[in-house]
Amino acid sequence: MADTIKGEYYYGMGRRKTAVARVRVFPNGDGSITINGKTAHNYFGQRDTHLAAVAAPMRVLDLNNYTLTVRVVGGGASGQAGAIRHGLARALVRLNPDFKLALRKAGYLTRDPRMKERKKPGLKRARKAPQYTKR
Repeated sequence: MADTIKGEYYYGMGRRKTAVARVRVFPNGDGSITINGKTAHNYFGQRDTHLAAVAAPMRVLDLNNYTLTVRVVGGGASGQAGAIRHGLARALVRLNPDFKLALRKAGYLTRDPRMKERKKPGLKRARKAPQYTKR
């Protein structure tokens, strides 16, 4: 699916859990956010926390005249929102390196390394062992 917006843009890739987001920031836009061809409200539905997470870097910098197009794959809604936030912060640093200090202080440039731990042999989950019976 090709983006319908043409022109200069700034790119950032964000990751969170198993989600990967490719974010494009178009300067001189109308403030709209398009995620996988849908508006952010349609994509995340009634989840205000996810919408707030996506727009957080823009709110910290007090920006609203940029258009965002996002392609995000993998993970769930929470991981995807975190990945978009990370990618948007990286794209904004490419747009203006002066934004780096504020975004770093807010914690949006740090990739959250927490992942689901793998299942181990002989266990039911990563750490849950079968119930022990003495006799």
